[in-house]
Amino acid sequence: MGVCLLALGGCLGGTPDDTFSLTAVSGVEGPRLTQRQILVPEPTAVKALDSEQVVIRVSQSEIQYLAKSRWSDRLPKLVQARLVQAFENTGRLGGVGIPGQGLAIDYQVITEIRAFEILAYGGSRAQVEMSAKLLNDRNGEVRASRVFTASAPLGGSGNEAFIKALDAAFARVTTDMVGWTLKAM
Repeated sequence: MGVCLLALGGCLGGTPDDTFSLTAVSGVEGPRLTQRQILVPEPTAVKALDSEQVVIRVSQSEIQYLAKSRWSDRLPKLVQARLVQAFENTGRLGGVGIPGQGLAIDYQVITEIRAFEILAYGGSRAQVEMSAKLLNDRNGEVRASRVFTASAPLGGSGNEAFIKALDAAFARVTTDMVGWTLKAM
């Protein structure tokens, strides 16, 4: 925990925060569904995760934010953008979009970010958990639902190491979610 606490605290100087993003995965396998189009709405999340701040969980009931660090956008918007890219990168769908793009949608991938944090207790690691529902847009029926969880070890003690571990856990969740979605349609 001492390693993580070095990165916590308030921002006292005039130096700008380090800004981080997430990586879009590629190479996910699944059936070719070129006649299907999906919509990826912005994920829901509790207020602590619905921001640009990076969450550090110091106990089961207490969170803090990583000092001098932030996401390049609100976390749900950033996750949405990378999920869209991951689905597009498969090349297996007829279309992938977000609300307002005017696609004739077959399915929606409704997601909730349940955890996206560095666990600073009980063995430091990055933890990402997201739930997903595959919603038939034509009749409103939930075709399938699942919770995806992944963790990644910390490869160091600085902010970059924390973000790299979060990115690795997110990549695993994204790969699993995209593959599952392609098979469930």
